Amino acid sequence: MNVLSYAAESGTAPLKPYTLQRRAPRADDVVIEVLYCGVCHTDIHQTRDHSGFSRFPMVPGHEVVGRVVRVGSGVTRFKAGDSVGVGCMVDSCQHCTACAHGLEQHCEEVPTFTYGSTDRQDKTVTQGGYSQQMVVSDKFVLTLPAGLDLAGAAPLLCAGISTWSPLHHWNIGAGSRVAVIGLGGLGHMALKLAKALGADVTLFTRTAGKEDDGRRLGADHIVFSNDAAQMAAVKNQFDLIIDTVPYAHDVNPYMGTLANSGTLVLVGYFGPLEPPVMAGPLIMGRKAVAGSFIGGIAETQEMLNFCGKHNITSDVEIINIQDIN
Repeated sequence: MNVLSYAAESGTAPLKPYTLQRRAPRADDVVIEVLYCGVCHTDIHQTRDHSGFSRFPMVPGHEVVGRVVRVGSGVTRFKAGDSVGVGCMVDSCQHCTACAHGLEQHCEEVPTFTYGSTDRQDKTVTQGGYSQQMVVSDKFVLTLPAGLDLAGAAPLLCAGISTWSPLHHWNIGAGSRVAVIGLGGLGHMALKLAKALGADVTLFTRTAGKEDDGRRLGADHIVFSNDAAQMAAVKNQFDLIIDTVPYAHDVNPYMGTLANSGTLVLVGYFGPLEPPVMAGPLIMGRKAVAGSFIGGIAETQEMLNFCGKHNITSDVEIINIQDIN
């Protein structure tokens, strides 16, 4: 079926109106009218071909909130009119060890991403949520809790789950001490979620003027990471540090702020760490540097349910798709 969308035709072309051919719904498919789609930094990386493997024409968008229009004959979990979400994945092999444990994002045969991947069945290129409608397998469609602001819920499908997953994996709760590096899209969600889980929350920032926003979003404490005295004052404190910085940076100053057996987890950067991490502080305090990548479907639904219970959404600015460039 023909669907209006916005697409980039090359790594240097602006996004422009594009007629997209969506597949005819399969028995397990859900047809979704897109209401809101978050603008993730990944959309910029992909449409500008920063990694060198983008596929054009490309319809970006993997933070999708919409309304079910119709469902395939085999679908029982959804019906027309339901409010639903679609995140970064629309399929996986569903039989490897990772998939069997609900870790579809770590599928050993590589997950099918919402755009720029190859559909496992018909071999077409997947296209994302900068479009009027999507057709997605029901296994990768998420239920949105009633009452949750739909626009604010959209970035939960990437920024939200990217920060929820490490909080969940490292068992953060009442009495935990958590720090967040950076107050961007991921950082502000990390603050909100860690605070709602009952943790004592610190924001690391290098920029003056973010204190009020940091506290409003859930930070109990603000530490300027370029102030040696402030960094010394939080030595050996944190059980978990969520590092949201999206570019090469020195993590060594933060290692001294971890408690024994604490972990600094990278969620915003995929490249080499520069300079290298010093091994001494890791060994002497049984500390760790780890990484985390979005989350599985069951974990994402758990995050959405938690956000519904605590009325947590992202802070958003709404634009028209015509203004996307």
